[in-house]
Amino acid sequence: MNFAVKGFKASSVYCGIKKSGRPDLSLIFSEVPAVASAAFTVNKVKAAPVLLSAANVKNGRISAIIANSGNANAATGKQGLKDAKLTASAAAALLGVAAQDIFVCSTGVIGIRLPAAKVIAGAKNAAGKLKPEGLFEAARGIMTTDTFSKTATAAFKLGGRGCRMFGMAKGSGMIHPELATMLCFILTDASISKTMLDLAFKACVKESFNSITVDGDTSTNDTALCLANGMSGNRPVKSRGPDFSVFKNALSGVMLSLAKQIVKDGEGASKFIEIEVKGGTDEASARSAAMAIAKSSLVKTAVYGGDPNWGRVLSAVGNAGINFKESKVKIFFGRLKVVSGGIELKSLNEKKAHRALSGKEVKITVDLGLGKKKAKVWTCDLTEGYIKINAHYRT
Repeated sequence: MNFAVKGFKASSVYCGIKKSGRPDLSLIFSEVPAVASAAFTVNKVKAAPVLLSAANVKNGRISAIIANSGNANAATGKQGLKDAKLTASAAAALLGVAAQDIFVCSTGVIGIRLPAAKVIAGAKNAAGKLKPEGLFEAARGIMTTDTFSKTATAAFKLGGRGCRMFGMAKGSGMIHPELATMLCFILTDASISKTMLDLAFKACVKESFNSITVDGDTSTNDTALCLANGMSGNRPVKSRGPDFSVFKNALSGVMLSLAKQIVKDGEGASKFIEIEVKGGTDEASARSAAMAIAKSSLVKTAVYGGDPNWGRVLSAVGNAGINFKESKVKIFFGRLKVVSGGIELKSLNEKKAHRALSGKEVKITVDLGLGKKKAKVWTCDLTEGYIKINAHYRT
């Protein structure tokens, strides 16, 4: 595949971290400093690269991303931060930019020191292979337990100028807001102010990466970054209006696609599940109910087996900590109504309910019957495969 974004070059190499010999270091470079907006894990244990990148992105501009997979450089103390800084300095020297303009990311096993010498040697190799068509290669270099690389693209116009956007992400397990065991990099040649980029990015993170869950675990390394280098030459987007809406819609499409790909690649997953809660008095309560259903291991295992055990769905809503009336609740599996007024329909056909949960993509809808607010979240089923993958992740 080939998709280039003006001013961005990328590459991926093997630097010696992964035992498999697969690419484990990706480098992304913008020919001019790019306006940057980022979101990081809310886990109290934050990896060294998260701490460093959170500090570097405060100046609002980033020139390059260096990301390794196979080692999280988390829970590595002062040495971990030193190794992250060494990585940034090495990349900066190779690219001719300042160290504080480097965004450093790591993903992989927690608690093991980063082999900084290997990463630095790999960076030199990667810098010599940078190319505009290298974005898809870079997407493969950040994978860990992923079974496929996750990418999404968009082409749009701002003020008559053609703009492009490329997104890549990794993530399969330890996925839960906010954010997940994921790295996500969005690159665009559109010109947009820092204020408006932050506004769009924050909204899109909420509706995408903060609306998915695989296993309820939030990682130490979660990072999402959007870079806009302005090289398309459009008039900068500095306020709300038609151009901002076009940009935000493109960003939303790319990020939502990546988020859904992460769920579909959930460790051991066999089914993709969309959960919609509507009829809420406010969006927050609808969202809490939807996420409670998505997090429920009992619901996820029932969907795996195609078991129309709607009681698990209702029970999850009851655990969401929201105010609702059981007597008003309706539950649907696909288009099939299974519950009305909080009780099972007398006409419910068990075989049809089973079929509604037996496809590769399943939808569960809960109507609280109280208002007009709604929320959607996405998850996957829970299978024996998840246990096998995570029981032997280090061994």
